[in-house]
Amino acid sequence: MPILNYTTKIAASKTVGEIQEILAKHGACKIMIDYENKTPVAVSFQIETPYGLQAVRLPANPYGCLVAMRNDGLKTDEAQAERVAWRICKDWIEAQMAFIEAKQAEMSQVFLPYIVSRDGSTIFDMFKSRQLFLPGEGAE
Repeated sequence: MPILNYTTKIAASKTVGEIQEILAKHGACKIMIDYENKTPVAVSFQIETPYGLQAVRLPANPYGCLVAMRNDGLKTDEAQAERVAWRICKDWIEAQMAFIEAKQAEMSQVFLPYIVSRDGSTIFDMFKSRQLFLPGEGAE
């Protein structure tokens, strides 16, 4: 089965705007878009947590979509992969907001892997580089 949203024609810039609306509606503040070479690469925002405002950085991965689409046998290009990547991000955020609205999780819980530390790395980056250990992990 092909990757989600592989046929989208919606521009990444439009999807990014929709993401900003969704996040603002659900209490995110100071929303900004990170760009590289005039292309959106991540949405950054702040959320209120029991520990105060926390920065969140949610990246899109067009290259990953490009590889996945080609692995699915689809003829595609970088522009389409960018549209797909952002559309998938939007759908994921909408699903997470539904989860939060249904009292299944808190906003900080859903976005925890993407919370940015003081040095600019995310919680997931710290875990992946083994700077963050979970109980029972790393004990040798």
